[in-house]
Amino acid sequence: MKSPSAGVLRLALLLSLVLASSALLRSQSADTVLLNGKILTVDSQFSVRQALAIREGRIAAVGSNAEIKKLQGPKSQVIDLQGRTVIPGLIDNHMHAVRAALTFSTEVNWIGASSLADGLARIHEAAEKAKPGTWLIVVTPPATLDTFKEKRRPTQAELVAAAPNNPVYVQLAYGSAIMTPLAFQTLNIKTDSDLPASTKLDKDANGNLTGGITGNMIALFDRLPKPTFDEEVEGTKEFFRELNRLGLTGVVDPGGNNLVPEDYQALFKVWRDGQMTIRMAYSASALAPDTEFQDFKNYLTLLPMGLGDNMLHFNGLGEKITWAMQGITGQATPEELQKYYDIVRWAAQRGLTVTMHWDSDKNVEQLLTTWERVNKEFPLANLRWTIAHINDASPATFQRMKALGVGWTMQDEMYNSGDEAVKRRGANVASRMPPANTAKKIGIHISLGTDAHRVSTYNPFTVLQWALDGKTASGAPVRGPEEAPSREDALRYYTMGSAWVSFDEGKRGSLETGKLADLAVLSQDYMTEPVERIGQDVSLLTMVGGKIVYAAGPYAHLEQKLQRQSANERLSSANLP
Repeated sequence: MKSPSAGVLRLALLLSLVLASSALLRSQSADTVLLNGKILTVDSQFSVRQALAIREGRIAAVGSNAEIKKLQGPKSQVIDLQGRTVIPGLIDNHMHAVRAALTFSTEVNWIGASSLADGLARIHEAAEKAKPGTWLIVVTPPATLDTFKEKRRPTQAELVAAAPNNPVYVQLAYGSAIMTPLAFQTLNIKTDSDLPASTKLDKDANGNLTGGITGNMIALFDRLPKPTFDEEVEGTKEFFRELNRLGLTGVVDPGGNNLVPEDYQALFKVWRDGQMTIRMAYSASALAPDTEFQDFKNYLTLLPMGLGDNMLHFNGLGEKITWAMQGITGQATPEELQKYYDIVRWAAQRGLTVTMHWDSDKNVEQLLTTWERVNKEFPLANLRWTIAHINDASPATFQRMKALGVGWTMQDEMYNSGDEAVKRRGANVASRMPPANTAKKIGIHISLGTDAHRVSTYNPFTVLQWALDGKTASGAPVRGPEEAPSREDALRYYTMGSAWVSFDEGKRGSLETGKLADLAVLSQDYMTEPVERIGQDVSLLTMVGGKIVYAAGPYAHLEQKLQRQSANERLSSANLP
């Protein structure tokens, strides 16, 4: 006769196995599943899938609805894509995002304005909310005016009408500005002698002042009120959310003019507080002329390459290494070249990456020769050094870059200034700028971005449309079909290409199993919509690490739910003893 206790033990064992199996199943269930979509994975085959599963911030699987539904558990968040296109989160290869973010909450933004009337309406709306006497500041690329149907900047009278009780300042890139009388009065500017050097007051044909100022605007802009630290923090969060709205989940910031270590503190606070919604790799630029090398040694001693985490990390030197070599149009002196060499050799010796602003192929010999000299001692191939811009690079230049393992960060300068390039260099030369397909054939690492936000739009869809149609902001067709990338290549450059620049191609840039779940659900189908409509695309749902950071339209309720949860968590924390 069997012991009754044996049956009880078998039942208990069976029950424990069932419970363990259920627990294992729950642990393998996805946190979020996206079904019924067109998912552009941007893997090596540019595969298109129907569904995707996310677990613990990473992609658990991509496949068919049937395959992904197997990973769906009782607590999984299910998002019905309803046929919409999903892309990897876009990564801008060269955006001055730190600088842009500092003033984003205190400036009036004209990016995306449909007309001058729209821009003036934005100033008027800001004036309605602001106290009398508060500065209203617009800094926008000149190409913004090219997109306006009016094709011009505002007059002083129009600015006064929009904001009669506020000083108004509108700057175009770094070359000109227009101000209202109240702004001139507030800054105590009456004649050219009251302006910074290299700037002057504009006059009409009769010698009357127009309100305009031309010249280098950097020193004049520095006279304007600066945001408080709290405003810089708020601006950083607002700017990142604006980028999320456009499907961006990452930025490579190359440093640049007018940035000092103190300017990074708002970014660092947002990072420490766990409020980053954009992954950023940032570079350190030279602080002052004559002391560049010593400054780098002083403030980078405790800043090793790659220091940080998946949301923020240090990415070497750029884009200004020495002041003399920044944007140089001619030939540097032997002394300047030696100074530059000493710094980049030091960077290579310490495993630091370098990104270099360079404008023209005609004088790039001096840069490449210097880098080749460094390469003999410290190979550059694994350091991800890059050259930015250089829209007219020759095949010979690309061959030398290829031999060094140097990448090319391509931006939309020709969208902004292609009309001028045609006048200056001729339609035939301009038609091959930038030479994207030549670079691809040679095997250069190519990435795509904007150089935003003072000289270019930060909208990646504007750039993707330009990459395909080669038209300037004014609508003029400049680049020919020979150098036009395919839709697949353009998207790859904006995702995997830019991930390579920050050593992240193994973590993000494509929607593959194991990678960070950074993605955007688009308002239109990038692969099939007319090219002229791509610039109108936005993200309806953006996720960073599987977390919703922006949602609109049919997915707006998901963000509202997330905000309620966050508010409840903050309330619970506040009530803890």
